[in-house]
Amino acid sequence: MADDTKATEVGQRYARALFELAEEAGATAAVEADLISLKKAWSESADLRRLLASPTWSAEDKGAGLAAIATKAKLHAVTRKFIGLLSANRRTGALVQVIDGFRKLSAEKRGVVAAEVVTALPMSAAQSKGVAAALRQALGKDPEISTRVDPAILGGIKVRVGSRLFDASLKSKLDSLKFALKRA
Repeated sequence: MADDTKATEVGQRYARALFELAEEAGATAAVEADLISLKKAWSESADLRRLLASPTWSAEDKGAGLAAIATKAKLHAVTRKFIGLLSANRRTGALVQVIDGFRKLSAEKRGVVAAEVVTALPMSAAQSKGVAAALRQALGKDPEISTRVDPAILGGIKVRVGSRLFDASLKSKLDSLKFALKRA
């Protein structure tokens, strides 16, 4: 548990530094787009996750792997330099926390709120618009929605906004019913 807290703190510090560098360079949007594509690559590639997390790979190997990805994806110069710094400082394991921290800082700067929506099945465009409208009304801010499909929730929806979780999933309703039946 302490290691998770340490990684998050490191990720937040690096995210703040990257955000300030991107603002100075006037490249906040470009860097954010780069980080979104990097996180997508990380989530889709087990090899990339292993490379970044494994202590058996040297910092130079991790840096070379990330540099190759950066070149192939034509990432912004600020993003490339930052990835090199992250590798040189042996902090590639905190890349996802850095990305999440950067996106949070960017959303705060733009005056939008980040929301993660989890559903059992992919949402249609109409459903996405409905969720965005409901969040806009409830929060008073424009939501920036990221969606994820998790069949384990069986049905319904889960929405996480910051530290708040709105859980209207079938799984949680069945769990609470199960608990109530056990108590009775």
